[in-house]
Amino acid sequence: MQKWEYSTVPLLTHATKQILDNWGDDGWELVAVVPGPNPEQLVAYLKRPKE
Repeated sequence: MQKWEYSTVPLLTHATKQILDNWGDDGWELVAVVPGPNPEQLVAYLKRPKE
């Protein structure tokens, strides 16, 4: 059975693509993006297979 690890990542609206690209290069898949603590920030939920 596949096991997963998860991470939450703060996203700045002016650098969202760059941040997500960096995490994607490390094998993380974006699951969801939700509003953060202020209008300038979002929070990304990511997962990747556990090794």
